[in-house]
Amino acid sequence: MTVIAFAIGIVLMIVGLAVSIALHELGHLVPAKKFGVRVGQYMIGFGPTLWSRKVGETQYGFKAIPLGGYISMAGMYPPSPKARQAHGQGSGHVSGQRSGRAGGGFFATMVQDARAANDETLIGDEDQRVFYKLPVWKRVIIMLGGPVMNLLFAIVLFAILLSGIGVQTATTTISSVSECIIPAEAGRTECTSADPAAPAAAAGLQSGDVIVSVEGQPIATFAEASALIRESSDEALSIVIERDGEQRTLSLTPAAVTQPVTDAAGRPVLDANGVARTQEVGFAGIRQEVEYLRQPIWSGPAAAIENVGAVSGIIWQLPVKVYETAVTLVTGGERDPNGPLSIVGAGILSGEVASAEAPILNRVAGFLALLASLNIALFVFNLIPLLPLDGGHIVVALWDGVKRAWAKLFRRPPPKPVDATKLVPVTFVVVIALIGMGAVLILADIFNPLSIL
Repeated sequence: MTVIAFAIGIVLMIVGLAVSIALHELGHLVPAKKFGVRVGQYMIGFGPTLWSRKVGETQYGFKAIPLGGYISMAGMYPPSPKARQAHGQGSGHVSGQRSGRAGGGFFATMVQDARAANDETLIGDEDQRVFYKLPVWKRVIIMLGGPVMNLLFAIVLFAILLSGIGVQTATTTISSVSECIIPAEAGRTECTSADPAAPAAAAGLQSGDVIVSVEGQPIATFAEASALIRESSDEALSIVIERDGEQRTLSLTPAAVTQPVTDAAGRPVLDANGVARTQEVGFAGIRQEVEYLRQPIWSGPAAAIENVGAVSGIIWQLPVKVYETAVTLVTGGERDPNGPLSIVGAGILSGEVASAEAPILNRVAGFLALLASLNIALFVFNLIPLLPLDGGHIVVALWDGVKRAWAKLFRRPPPKPVDATKLVPVTFVVVIALIGMGAVLILADIFNPLSIL
């Protein structure tokens, strides 16, 4: 059953990723069509086409590898000089015309190929339904549409998580009382006649009791009661509880037990010799009752904005973070739990959430949190101002606007549209770098994965 649940978690993450990509591309498609741009394709995924259907002038479909998507807009860039010359001579559409290898070698050939592919989307020099002829603000809206859809989807998911389901909060109600104290080294969970009675059971505490005060101090959270108990080993404490609508006063003497010292992340703290440090604390043998408390409706947007800041910090240091991840992959060291991960890692975490021994609501909440975080990552990542990412296209549009405004200010003729195909060599380097970093993260997620367990 655990294996099946793990597989279901991975499938759910794949479906969630596909939905996220579909919404991203829809964010580009809707404004593009609204502004009159001709859109040839709307595809989810890469590789061989699994299914497609043409509606109007646009081919909609799904491809085999659900790791991305795209829409094909006419005239993302101005026509190449050859296409402009051909159109000026009245030759019409020049689809597929290439003149062989361009001078300058590999990168020059890439530029020429990019121009040729772009020319194939044009219908003559007077074609007005092209992206590059739109006003700057319309081009920016089209390119922002994809990332913004991911941000809005994340806000919805966080709103469902925080305001629909709620945040797990430990109440002051006791959910269970241990019968005895079992030594940590015993390696068992069942009590024996040799085990001493747990202090809570000896004091008469019962499941369902609500802790009102400890030593006269009013208790608002279970953490407050727990802190007082931990600090009072072998000391009698006066505890007021509420049971069946009546308050009762009981005497509880926490037992002294030895526990490892942990840091804020719950990891053991080691001394200079590498030995785990321990401390003596008071133990009562009670567990709190946990319930979901629904948060205000604005908690979803607030959580999304907070996550944008956190992810931006990681993206800004992405090369360094990936290098650190590569080091842990080679050395087998512990990965940064707040570091980057690939879609493979997200799938593994989703599988762990689905197969965890926890109430179904807890697992649903965990999955929603993962999917929301993934969409925040898509939002931030796509705004990096480098081609071929959306942020790169936005920078190109803004630069075109600056050039036009400068020419207008000094009463000069309008400049030619910015030809982003000249940036193909830079785009190529960016793509290779992204592939390399992605490969490192995938390998790390396979051989040295992060885990919630």
